[in-house]
Amino acid sequence: MRAVRFDVPGGPDVLYVGTADIPVAGRGEIVIKVSAAGVNRPDVSQRLGRYPVPPDASPILGLEVAGVVAEVGGGVQTFKPGDRVMALVHGGGYAEFCRADARHVMPMPDGLSFVEAAGFPEVAMTVEFNMLMRAGLKEGETVLIHGGSSGIGSYAIARASSLGATAITTSRGAEKAAFCRHTGAALAIDSSAGEWVDEVMDFTGGRGVDVVLDMVGGDYTDRNLACMAVDGRYALISLQGGAKAAVNLEPVLRRRLTLVGSTLRPLPPETKAAIAARLVRDVLPILSEGRLRPHIHATFDIEDVGEAHRTLEQNDHFGKLVLTIGDVP
Repeated sequence: MRAVRFDVPGGPDVLYVGTADIPVAGRGEIVIKVSAAGVNRPDVSQRLGRYPVPPDASPILGLEVAGVVAEVGGGVQTFKPGDRVMALVHGGGYAEFCRADARHVMPMPDGLSFVEAAGFPEVAMTVEFNMLMRAGLKEGETVLIHGGSSGIGSYAIARASSLGATAITTSRGAEKAAFCRHTGAALAIDSSAGEWVDEVMDFTGGRGVDVVLDMVGGDYTDRNLACMAVDGRYALISLQGGAKAAVNLEPVLRRRLTLVGSTLRPLPPETKAAIAARLVRDVLPILSEGRLRPHIHATFDIEDVGEAHRTLEQNDHFGKLVLTIGDVP
């Protein structure tokens, strides 16, 4: 099969389309004939040599796919060959065929394209686990979402809105702030204009936000703590602004704040299965109704994978980037 390869870590130009053996479904697994695959920052980190591949994972890039079931392994009763599916995968997505734990596979709702479906699993599972399951966002609460114009950020805005929660976002540039407002943010702050804590506090009437979904870290950490409400919950999901920061911990004590953090790929398979089951129960019906959609900024043919990575690194996109692999129905 065709698959994206690289021989040494480096820039986007090290990526090329080569060949690899077609995977075989083991017990509890399925093999998907891939139509489209999401492009994510962990893929870039792996290409740069900064994201060690777990020993049980495929060395091929790609953490989410959409396509058609090609093979079903022993013990799998939830899917059959020919089913249209989307899945979080343990690597291997940038290829014509990809193996997946059947528990991490979801049926594609009617009306969702393969390209849209390929942009759903990684962001949806990240947001569901961190913003809802761990930070406990609920109806009537307010969440501060950093990187609101990204794939995760734009989906998090829509997911918060689907709960009846209010989303505040930060992003760099007036155009990205306008995009966040269009996506459903009640307040979209252009963080390149300077400080944003006062804007958050003014918008909430001095109360602060109930939940923070933070993919920045670094010097945002102290500012996040400063604008959180009593019993607020802080979910850290990435460190794009750096891993170290000088932090005033006084608000943690005075406001009884909770800090949680996680990355999706190292989670135990059972935890990923629980997140997928929750999405099937709570989110797929919303997708079927058309009330929630992954926002796709651009698609790239698998032969143009380097350009897809270059676009992601330039950070000028809105929403998700997706690779198409072969004919996409």
